[in-house]
Amino acid sequence: MAESDGKENIKWTTTIIISSSLKSCEVATALENRSHKVRYSDSVENGTIIFSLTGVAFLLMDAQECFMSTEEIFLTKIEKFINIHRNSFLVLSAALHGPEEWKLMFRIQQRFLGSNLRILPVHNTVNAINLMCTIAKITVKPHIDSICCRMITTKAYIIEQSPVWKTLQKIKLSSDSFNSN
Repeated sequence: MAESDGKENIKWTTTIIISSSLKSCEVATALENRSHKVRYSDSVENGTIIFSLTGVAFLLMDAQECFMSTEEIFLTKIEKFINIHRNSFLVLSAALHGPEEWKLMFRIQQRFLGSNLRILPVHNTVNAINLMCTIAKITVKPHIDSICCRMITTKAYIIEQSPVWKTLQKIKLSSDSFNSN
């Protein structure tokens, strides 16, 4: 279902507001290298990256730093972040997501269950950048409309072509004819 109408090949760029604490971070440099307009701000929470066009916000945290600090410190930071940003993601970085890292994510999920926080486990800078840019890109108006259109088309295709749907229709038709008598 790939489309080659040229729309997908256009390079997507946007303005990104990054916490000044990340100025020397690899993530900020990588975003600048992708031709995004990067603005640094002292007024956003340390470790925060905001895609201004979409309002999507990411809080970068290293799993090892969470283990070294007290649980209340990083949970307070996360809570402040999700209270400020409606569409929030915690980007939890670890070279390897072993049992301790999964327990950490589970504790964070338990603490913020029912909130607007989503956790993205990442392994490296490239992984983090790709996830953040993809999420931000698909929430921009022209892209989200395109995705909705594709999903509707895919749903229609599945309904038309699926043997399961055909069988269900036959069952429904035969039960309808049985019920009408």
